[in-house]
Amino acid sequence: MTAPLYDVLGLGNAIVDVLARTDEAFLLANQLHKGSMRLIEEPEAERLFSAMGPATVISGGSVANSIVGVASFGGRGAYIGKVKNDEVGGLFTHDIRSIGVHFPTAPSTDGPATARSFILVTPDGERTMNTYLGACQNLGPEDVDPDVVAASSIVYLEGYLWDRDQAKQAFRRAAQLAHAAGRQVALTLSDSFCVDRFRDEFLDLMRTGALDIVFANESELKSLYQTADFATAVSAFRDENLLGVVTRSEEGCLIVTREQTQAVDAFPIDNLVDTTGAGDLFAAGFLFGLARDLEATTCARMGALAAAEVIQHVGARPEVSLLDLARDNGVL
Repeated sequence: MTAPLYDVLGLGNAIVDVLARTDEAFLLANQLHKGSMRLIEEPEAERLFSAMGPATVISGGSVANSIVGVASFGGRGAYIGKVKNDEVGGLFTHDIRSIGVHFPTAPSTDGPATARSFILVTPDGERTMNTYLGACQNLGPEDVDPDVVAASSIVYLEGYLWDRDQAKQAFRRAAQLAHAAGRQVALTLSDSFCVDRFRDEFLDLMRTGALDIVFANESELKSLYQTADFATAVSAFRDENLLGVVTRSEEGCLIVTREQTQAVDAFPIDNLVDTTGAGDLFAAGFLFGLARDLEATTCARMGALAAAEVIQHVGARPEVSLLDLARDNGVL
């Protein structure tokens, strides 16, 4: 098998984040459920943007954040996601390429605008997300470059993308091409609302061999197996024939296989500012380590370190070199 050119290739929704600090009263006044993620249409996006006050605009998208994290660890990242050739799409393209990520996807020349996610952060660091998907919904199988897939050690798929039929086709095409080239395929369940909508399809992907690695947090895992008991959900996850990774916020994570379940602690932090991107950056560290053939517990420590960095500032992308941070903390 040819040595991979890229450590991780991500497929996901290419989104620009619009972040603003807010309070509980604003959430209540706008009937927003704290900590949730909901999909909105363009008129609601414009209304919310006008109401939310001063904001910071930063390129985002869950798996795009992860691939940027891989690059920050010194890894070779690639990304497939759809933007429009508008101002916001140009910002996204510039940002992801500037850190060294290979981004070959051609932008749309017509149709809806580049996607935006309006993220409201309360004083406790919790984020409430309101996402207009726009152009990223137009990602299709024709955007999946077989050569880039075959050249990637791990292909990482975003659960948020599992919505439209053409995106599902892109998803399946990437997984099939990866396995044909002897590569691994990973999925993040993304959000419990995704699991609620697509539970049977996600389980089918897991049980038919389409996936090798699955990331979930506690609520996503309990939703997947329709149980309120975490231990029961972990037991069911253990029975799947894959590598499972369960993030548990300040309690660290679990690495779950049929043979064993290993707990890895979270890294301590000084100040929680914004939880946006914690799971994305955890996946970045874990997948980078896995692509470099490190032990699973070391991969988890790298993920925990990256998550700890990102939650101590506003925004879902690292503000320092994760490679330097890992070396300074004895992780690498």
